[in-house]
Amino acid sequence: INRFNRAQQDGFLPNVEDGTVTLGGATTENPSFEINAALLSRCQVLILRRLDHEALAELISRAEILEQRELPVTSEAREALIASADGDGRFLLNQAETLFSIELEQPLGPSELSDLLHRRVPVYDKDREGHYNLISALHKTIRGSDPQAALYYLARMLVAGEEPLYVLRRLTRAAVEDIGMADPNALLQCLAAKEMYDFLGSPEGEIGIVQACLYLATAPKSNAAYMAQRKAWKSAQETGSLMPPKHILNAPTKLMKNVGYGKGYAYDHDADEGFSGQDYWPEEMEEQTFYAPTDRGFEARVKERLDYWQQRRKELQQSNNKAG
Repeated sequence: INRFNRAQQDGFLPNVEDGTVTLGGATTENPSFEINAALLSRCQVLILRRLDHEALAELISRAEILEQRELPVTSEAREALIASADGDGRFLLNQAETLFSIELEQPLGPSELSDLLHRRVPVYDKDREGHYNLISALHKTIRGSDPQAALYYLARMLVAGEEPLYVLRRLTRAAVEDIGMADPNALLQCLAAKEMYDFLGSPEGEIGIVQACLYLATAPKSNAAYMAQRKAWKSAQETGSLMPPKHILNAPTKLMKNVGYGKGYAYDHDADEGFSGQDYWPEEMEEQTFYAPTDRGFEARVKERLDYWQQRRKELQQSNNKAG
C-alpha cells in the first residue's frame, strides 16, 4: 500500500469511511511514515514480527513433509541454515528449495553449506525505519555507557552499507550532547576519526570510527552543555532586543564615548586572579543560569571553578557597591 501516493490514498478515504470498501493492505515500511494519517486512523494495523528459531524450524519441517524427504544437511548445518535466515521465513524457504534441487552424495556440513548458499542481506534501508532505528539504538547505547551494545549497532550499520561519514556525524553529535564538558576530548576523538577515515577510507579507516564509538561509550556523561544551549536559545528568543550594559561595549567614536560606551570597564587581566567580577547582563535582566555543570569527569573541576567565581563575583560587587 505504500506504493500509493498521498492523493491516491485520499481517494480511498470516503469509501473506507462509509463502508463501501474494505481496505486490506500490506507494506514492508512503517505505516506511520507511509500512510496518510486520516486513512491510518480508520485502519487496524497488524504488525508481523520476525520469526524466531522455533518458527523457522517448523517451516523447514513443513517443507520436508511437502517434499517427502529431509534436507540433505547435517544437524549442525541445519542450525546454521536457520541462523542465516535471521528471522526471514521466505529467505529460509528459498534456501531450502535450492538444497532440495541439487543431488548430493552425502549431507552437507556447515562449511559446505556456507560455500553453497549466501547469507541473507541484513535488513537495512538508508532513509527509512531500519536506518533510523539503528542510529537511534547506537546513540542511546552510547548515552547508556554500554560499549558492547554500541559496537554491535555500529557494526550492523557499517556491515549493511551505511555511509561511514553519516555515522561519524552522529557520533560527533553524541560527543557534545551526551558527554560535553565531562570529557572535552570526546569531540576531538570524533574529529580525529573523521580525519583518519578521510585519509585511509574503507575498510582501514573504519577502526577509527570504532575507537571513537568506544571512547564515547566509556566516557563520563553530561548533557549540561546541551541543556544550556536550549535554555540560552529560549532566553534569547524572549529577550533578544535588550541592550548589553554600556561598560562592555566598544566606543570607536567620540559620540559613543560621550554617551557612556566603555565607561567603567575593568580589564580582567589587570585584576587579582584575572577576574574582575563585573556584571555583564542587560540592565533590564537579572543574572541567568543556563549552564549547570555536573560533578562528573572534567566537568567536576569546571563546577568548582564556577562556584568559586560566583562567590568572588558576589564579594567584589558588594565591595564595589559599598565603595560607591
